[in-house]
Amino acid sequence: MKSGLLAAATLVFAGCAATDAQPQAAGSDAAPAATGAKAERFDKNPYPSTYHAYPGRVTAVTGVTIFDGEGGRIDGGTVVLAEGKVASIGGADTAIPADALVIDGRGKFVTPGVIDVHSHLGVYPSPGVDAHSDGNEMTSPTTPEVWAEHSVWPQDPGFSRALANGGVTTLQILPGSANLIGGRSVTLKNVPSRTVQGMKFPGAPYGMKMACGENPKRVYGGKGRMPSTRMGNFAVDRQTWAKAAAYKKKLDEGKTVDRDLAMETLAGVLSGEILVHNHCYRADEMAQVIDMSHEFGYKVTAFHHAVEAYKVADLLRKEGICAALWADWWGFKMEAYDSVPENLPMVEQAGACAIVHSDDANQIQRLNQEAAKALAAGRRMGLTISDERAWRWLAINPATALGIADKTGSLKPGKMADVVLWNGNPFSVYTRPEKVWIDGALLYDADDPKRRPVSDFELGQPGEGDVK
Repeated sequence: MKSGLLAAATLVFAGCAATDAQPQAAGSDAAPAATGAKAERFDKNPYPSTYHAYPGRVTAVTGVTIFDGEGGRIDGGTVVLAEGKVASIGGADTAIPADALVIDGRGKFVTPGVIDVHSHLGVYPSPGVDAHSDGNEMTSPTTPEVWAEHSVWPQDPGFSRALANGGVTTLQILPGSANLIGGRSVTLKNVPSRTVQGMKFPGAPYGMKMACGENPKRVYGGKGRMPSTRMGNFAVDRQTWAKAAAYKKKLDEGKTVDRDLAMETLAGVLSGEILVHNHCYRADEMAQVIDMSHEFGYKVTAFHHAVEAYKVADLLRKEGICAALWADWWGFKMEAYDSVPENLPMVEQAGACAIVHSDDANQIQRLNQEAAKALAAGRRMGLTISDERAWRWLAINPATALGIADKTGSLKPGKMADVVLWNGNPFSVYTRPEKVWIDGALLYDADDPKRRPVSDFELGQPGEGDVK
């Protein structure tokens, strides 16, 4: 899902392997090898980001309609990118540096880069064969010790498709939903890299995937083991959290503990360092999960796939929980049955945090269209939500859920220059990304064949050319 090294070379990108932080050597003082190690010596970042922005140039897009990602709109506006950041944004009188490349944006739109809060690119890469199925450790109902980044294949062609077809600049890669606790997620910048560490979003907190309902009880009940019911789901979750709370108590007291990778992740959640992303469809289960989070002292950051979020939108607002939603996927199992196409706008209208997400290698390429469908459904029922307000579903809201809203998700001076120039209104099915910048570097240009990334993996495959 990432353009290969040949594509990167063709794009004349330099400096990809430059590092912001050096990995710890195996056996270093930061990573104790023996059990009984002091808690404070555990390295919380043993696989650090080595991401470094590709080189860019000072650029100004003028005369363009701007959605700033936080609900603001500027018609006939100007946005200036410099040194990897949004330098300025404003009207026609915005100052443009003398050395800037000036792009005429009349009739076009600029937005922050699309952020997908729920993706399995890299862990379920293309082609979708068993040898590539690395997104679900279905050997135990709770596997908090696994990390999605250790499965991500950077050459998955889905990454470049998401960039070129969908304007996706940042995405969270999650384990699958067969498990009650599926493991850690990782947030990536959508750039070509030889390694997943070269894609890791600098400073982004880890997430942890949890799941409610049908999937865990079906998978493990089918194996003749617990859980096989929804009450079994909660019992296993609660017992696991109780164990984690006891482990964290020892850490907080500075006691010597045997190193336990699963408990480290759960203790990180209880400490607020790792964010919970919970697959959960039904309104009643979301309410029960919230009660469970209160019982053990953790916070749910977002409910994903929450087709019944509209029933508890006031509760989500009160708890400060985002709802990551599809526009109209429903009915493929019983817990997904009671959906409405107005789900997203109803959550928005209630004042809660609404997000459009994909969970799919194809849908990630058209999240702007998914948002448009939901927006239209809301307007048909009388909810007057503006285009610029709806763009928050793809920008600042997912950035907030990922803990990176201070760095990206809107076109504010000083933020990362993750920007898309669309060749028309981005809520139109006829509109495509024309140019995509990540940290101010032009990584895709529809008018430049040399900047159309092609996956090495698909070169020479009959009938499979990665055409954009």
